[in-house]
Amino acid sequence: MRLNFITDPHIIISASGMAEGGRVLHHLKNNVGDSRNTVLFVGFAAEHTLARRLMDGNKNVKIFGEEHRVKCEVANMPYFSAHADRSGLLEFAAKTPVERLKKIFVVHGEMSQAEALKQGLEKRGYTGVVIPERLDSITV
Repeated sequence: MRLNFITDPHIIISASGMAEGGRVLHHLKNNVGDSRNTVLFVGFAAEHTLARRLMDGNKNVKIFGEEHRVKCEVANMPYFSAHADRSGLLEFAAKTPVERLKKIFVVHGEMSQAEALKQGLEKRGYTGVVIPERLDSITV
């Protein structure tokens, strides 16, 4: 809480969790309204998260149910993401022969990207590639 009262230039490093919970919300609440500040994200942010809304340039965001005007600079360094990209996932799948994988479930990411990965897998001969619907139950 003492960070809220520092007036000298400083850097706060906080786990983001896509800015959906934890201490980062307090840091954002206390800093997004100041044009002298920069909020720097260092990875992927899913759609419909506070981090994504900030990265997309929304000028008003809700934090703890209160509306906040975004005056700070928002920047992103996406190359620090821990997520594999499409080519990385295709390379990973290629380590297992096509005939050995009976089903591949694409369960993470935005739908457009999940569809692109599915198509890439199918193009390489993988069959049984499934993008489950929300709340689907699958017996393995």
